[in-house]
Amino acid sequence: MTRRSLGVDAGLAGLVLTVTLLMLAGDSGQPGVRGFDLLAGGLAVLTAAPLLVRRTAPVAVLAVTAAASLVLVARGYALDFPVGPIAGMYGVAGQPVRRTVIALSIAGAFLLISGAAFVGEGRAVARTVGLIVVWAAGLAGAWFAGDRARLRRERAAEQALRAEHETERERRLAIAEERTRIARELHDSAGHAINVILVQAGAARLLQERDPAGSRKAITTIEDVARRTLTEISQLVSALRDDEAAPAPTSLEDLIESHRASGHQIVVETTGQYDEMPRPVSAAIYRILQEALTNASRHGAGGAEIVLRFGPQYVDATVTNTIGHSSSHGGHGIIGMRERATLLGGVLETATADSRFQLHAHIPYAREHA
Repeated sequence: MTRRSLGVDAGLAGLVLTVTLLMLAGDSGQPGVRGFDLLAGGLAVLTAAPLLVRRTAPVAVLAVTAAASLVLVARGYALDFPVGPIAGMYGVAGQPVRRTVIALSIAGAFLLISGAAFVGEGRAVARTVGLIVVWAAGLAGAWFAGDRARLRRERAAEQALRAEHETERERRLAIAEERTRIARELHDSAGHAINVILVQAGAARLLQERDPAGSRKAITTIEDVARRTLTEISQLVSALRDDEAAPAPTSLEDLIESHRASGHQIVVETTGQYDEMPRPVSAAIYRILQEALTNASRHGAGGAEIVLRFGPQYVDATVTNTIGHSSSHGGHGIIGMRERATLLGGVLETATADSRFQLHAHIPYAREHA
């Protein structure tokens, strides 16, 4: 039991005792009413003190407060309203496991014996019935209020449990999305690196005799790409443990130059500043262009035309390249690029016509993030 609960119960017990003492002392001078004395004070304490343990023994509290109140009535004291039993009834109704039959039996016996005591003292039957009806209404109201309080607590507990489950579900979804992102990053990085390595390895083999310098340059490019890719993959694996460790992509210039070093003709038209965009947007554009250039090397002649528009609230990227008659740009690459654009509120469209493949991505972003 918390300190706050103890304070509430102590306050309730004090209030019940105060009200009971005021009733017993206030009407003690009336004819037929027994005067306030030590016994009345002791019984008044018994109607209130048990409320201190109403959360742990609610039925016992109801029984003791009802018995003390019943003795007050039988001895002729001025008990106009049974505040102790009413508070006890509230405690029983508010418990998760209620003893409904026992509580109603105690309340019924209390009302019947009290009514009989009033009639035995010479009170009119009609007045006695009216008084017992008021007492019964007070007990019923306390039961209803306690039951509503219990339902509110149970509903709050259910909502808290549901919120906990929802949080856990969102956490699992976030983990799944992160794994998907990592798989997409690995696909983009490894696919691009392997494609460059294959092209450079072929160039080194062809140039090893007639152009040793060109062959060494191709081998150096292979080493650089392999080293950079290993570092990036290591960072991606680390990102599984720490989201803040997500790797930042290299520059667009390095990406384009690596393809040009492979012997591909890459024509670029740019408007605006790439570095002024939010990091998620710039990273998405980098990966989209990386996959597009990899596909251009894999499915076509390797050359491509790139048009980049970096606006204040959006970025457009268009990549056009030739493809073979049997080539296809399907698979995880296009899916990954489209997912990247969609996650940022953008769109990615592709089209094929006259042996040319065109990819267009549009990603918006807020001005204040620029």
